[in-house]
Amino acid sequence: MTILGREIARRGGVAVFGIWVLGAAQAASAGSEASGVAYAQMAPNAEYLMPDRAAEVSLARSAAPVAISGSAAVLVLSSKGYETAVNGTNGFTCLVERAWMSPFDSPEFWNPKLRGPVCYNPAATRSILPITRYRTKLAQSGVPKNQMFDAIRAAIARKELPAPEPGAMSFMMSKDGYLGDKVGHWHSHLMFYIPGTDMSSWGANLPGSPVVVDDEHRKIPEQQVIFLVPVSHWSDGSLAPASGHAAEGGEK
Repeated sequence: MTILGREIARRGGVAVFGIWVLGAAQAASAGSEASGVAYAQMAPNAEYLMPDRAAEVSLARSAAPVAISGSAAVLVLSSKGYETAVNGTNGFTCLVERAWMSPFDSPEFWNPKLRGPVCYNPAATRSILPITRYRTKLAQSGVPKNQMFDAIRAAIARKELPAPEPGAMSFMMSKDGYLGDKVGHWHSHLMFYIPGTDMSSWGANLPGSPVVVDDEHRKIPEQQVIFLVPVSHWSDGSLAPASGHAAEGGEK
């Protein structure tokens, strides 16, 4: 693994399914391991909700520059799943992922504090968002984690859930997200969803490569790899230092 790859893994790896990157969030896992905090079971449903609907819309939109998120559809999480709060016109969809979008071996899979703002492009809206909705439905229904895993894998085998479309990607450029107890908002980054299980196809984690992949937390039922590319600024245009994150006291 490169110095960049090791540093990113040390500061939070990549843990949101889509993450954590998964992304949705995928930055939580290594941070949780470092903190020793365990989330062995789901917290009460209400702890995953944001009571201020406008605040959740704003947080979701912060995932991407306003030129994208300003015309995107915005979803907010209710006790009945994700609901449309704002209709979009550009094919993008912004929402705030919860911890259950992490790989199933993430120690923060049930962390009720995790908030992962993400904006899916049109291809990801069509092929990744259905998985996000399905995972969320299972989680909110109280399905145990092992049964969630099996249910998602079975739905994929029945072709009830799609594979990532060519070009499926998302923006996770919010400095106001919370991707884990040790990593805070982690790094501003883009995520690319690739069918299959070949983690070498993009040259990730190699010397000099800007592409990162979580090669430690791989327990996901979806047959896909999520590549992350850190970027140098947040969605509001401010500088996003490669080594900075809120959890160690640095400024956002």
